[in-house]
Amino acid sequence: MTITMIALLAAAGFLSGAVNAIAGGGTFLTFGAMTLAGIPPISANATSSIVQFPGYITSTIAYWDEISHRWRSALVLAVVSVVGAFAGAFLLLSLDNPSFREIVPWLLAAATAVFAAGPWLKPKNSAERSANSPACTIGQFLTSIYGGFFGAGMGIMMLAVLGITTGGTYHHLNALKNLLAVLIAAVAIIVFVGGGVIAWPEALVMIPAGALGGYAGVWMARRVPQAVLRWCVVAVGVALTVYYFVTG
Repeated sequence: MTITMIALLAAAGFLSGAVNAIAGGGTFLTFGAMTLAGIPPISANATSSIVQFPGYITSTIAYWDEISHRWRSALVLAVVSVVGAFAGAFLLLSLDNPSFREIVPWLLAAATAVFAAGPWLKPKNSAERSANSPACTIGQFLTSIYGGFFGAGMGIMMLAVLGITTGGTYHHLNALKNLLAVLIAAVAIIVFVGGGVIAWPEALVMIPAGALGGYAGVWMARRVPQAVLRWCVVAVGVALTVYYFVTG
């Protein structure tokens, strides 16, 4: 890697950690940076899972009070998330890079649209219902398959599904989402490391940068409007989508 590419990857890792802490969407930045670095799409997608993982951990710790009071209600969803994530990750590894390359622009377009619609999909406070209902279980299973397979926009999808099927306060739903995201990402990482598709040099550059970005995101949240960051991420998503369609 050149010094310029190391700087680009570190910047992408830092910004991904920051925007995940504020608005979400860090996968667009890490996936885009690795695309520019010439990493094959399957490896870029798999490596993004590792880069995002520390942020999921710290977010879960921050919400530990909410989780500790309701962890029993999350057990079924946790099991479903693990099974779905395994299915999604193995599905990714069953493809070769040309096959995955063909569907990447469609995945990016869908994830960008979901991310752009995030403010309208944000759940509103409502009466909390059982997290073990059939609708919630099926919805989380499908979301976790997507999370294991690709992951961009997964958090917003999960919040929307949980809000519709279980209700509760936003912070309760966000805490549950973060916990389930940790499990989905952990499973994906285990499968991807075992499959030998991680771009380790790039990951080692971006992981510490992402951790710093996650910490700095709290500072940025007080000074940068969330809408500005959201539309910056949307712009990256649109640019990536166009790039993959045009070069397809």
